[in-house]
Amino acid sequence: MAIDVGTKAPEIELKNQHGELVKLSDFRGEKNVVLLFYPFAFTGVCTGELCALRDELPAFVNDDVQLLAVSNDSPFSLRVFSEQEGLSYPLLSDFWPHGEASRAYGVFDEEKGCAVRATFIIDKEGVVRWTVVNAIPDARDLNDYVKALGEL
Repeated sequence: MAIDVGTKAPEIELKNQHGELVKLSDFRGEKNVVLLFYPFAFTGVCTGELCALRDELPAFVNDDVQLLAVSNDSPFSLRVFSEQEGLSYPLLSDFWPHGEASRAYGVFDEEKGCAVRATFIIDKEGVVRWTVVNAIPDARDLNDYVKALGEL
């Protein structure tokens, strides 16, 4: 079960596609965070969602907001994926310990071995203010993120 709105966001420390450690707490007091979990790189719906975010990037990476996309892929796969698709925002690897961050947010599908499609908007104080959790095949609507960010 995904964590609830109003919950303090669990800390995560994951490597990005360049092997750099990124912590959720790095943004506390500075930026709201759009924390997006997706099943796997190089798959149809995931690629579509992440490229849509790329195309609307100023709404999700700016002085007030940071986008962090998390999957259970290795950092090496994420680097190739980001280069292939032109994704300049952080792609974080929840590869090892496998699914640890996804489990902390209650969005790891044990049967499939990956995260479901879930997004958490976390305010500058580190509190979850909005969530959406979709089944693996169901894409999310970016307009919902924009609306939720506007209400912070």
